[in-house]
Amino acid sequence: QVQLVNSGGGTVQAGGSLKLSCEASGRTFKYYSMGWFRQAPGKEHDFVARISWNGDSTYYADSVKGRFTISKDNTKNTVYLQMNSLKPEDTAIYYCATGGIGSSPENYEYWGQGTQVTVSS
Repeated sequence: QVQLVNSGGGTVQAGGSLKLSCEASGRTFKYYSMGWFRQAPGKEHDFVARISWNGDSTYYADSVKGRFTISKDNTKNTVYLQMNSLKPEDTAIYYCATGGIGSSPENYEYWGQGTQVTVSS
């Protein structure tokens, strides 16, 4: 089993920045790839970014490419999502996930509790 705890959400004006964290416990974290997803009101979970188990490979949704950066610190069992140049359309609940692969949320077994990100115009 893996437990994930999200933190770092909040409210920010358009153009601002936030950094989300996801701390893992349980099974060996460092061998898992990690993903970030988001869910806006009335919508499905959308892929945001993912990172390979060793941090060598990263993938981003087109909508966040160049603005968001995913990173992983295996010494702290934590994955981060640095979000810059935020837009109102980035408003959503953000979830980290692991135990899966690819960009489909259905592929992931373990999920954090989510953290709200609100971007005001």
